[in-house]
Amino acid sequence: MKEIKYSIIIPTLNEEKLIERLLSSLVDFRRDAGFDFELIISDGGSTDKTLDIAIMYADILKINSKGIKQTIAAGRNNGARIASGDILIFLNADIIIPDIKSFFTFLNEEFYPSDSIALTCFVKISPGEETTLDKLYHFGYNNYFRLLNLVGVGMGRGECQVIRRSYFEKVNGYNRELAAGEDFDLFRRLRKLGKIIFTNRIFVYESPRRFRKLGYANVTWSWIKNGFSVFLRKKAISSVWEEVR
Repeated sequence: MKEIKYSIIIPTLNEEKLIERLLSSLVDFRRDAGFDFELIISDGGSTDKTLDIAIMYADILKINSKGIKQTIAAGRNNGARIASGDILIFLNADIIIPDIKSFFTFLNEEFYPSDSIALTCFVKISPGEETTLDKLYHFGYNNYFRLLNLVGVGMGRGECQVIRRSYFEKVNGYNRELAAGEDFDLFRRLRKLGKIIFTNRIFVYESPRRFRKLGYANVTWSWIKNGFSVFLRKKAISSVWEEVR
């Protein structure tokens, strides 16, 4: 059996509007480039057409059949538990990787042979949807996250987190009890064990839907208060992360 180096894990919950663009681009790249990875969808209990779409593309589909609402952290952990790869790539369902070839080339040539244990990258809004405010905000936030990694705090947004499986297991993965701040919490714990790469040489586009509905001020305040709470108290203030679709 051919060894699988990479496992892509995508947590989903009612993502019928956006999930197919990510899945189809990954599957098309794998077919055309002959690049091997496994594609795992970990669904949290979708009631729309997400599962119908996922079945068409996923190598493995993990479904929450307990009937109990789970956090995105639990969804990621459930996917990681059945993954085969040495490298776990966690992607949110609403993102796009604009240059998948460059993305995997960077992982193969810069991350995989290095002594770094995790990687994250810049997150932007796609040019077709991006406003001036989007551009300024993401420029500031991306560089703020880069600074946190430079000073040894450890930070990476859940839109794209790449982690060596062995270290993911050493820290017992994401804290499944956290409804928010689980991405920061994981990278904070990982940073205590080794180096984290934060790069702008590869990047992903995220949907601006949350910013459009709630506004940048509200989203930022939610991130800040949950981040500080996780850092100081090891628990989030938010008990539920609002679903925006």
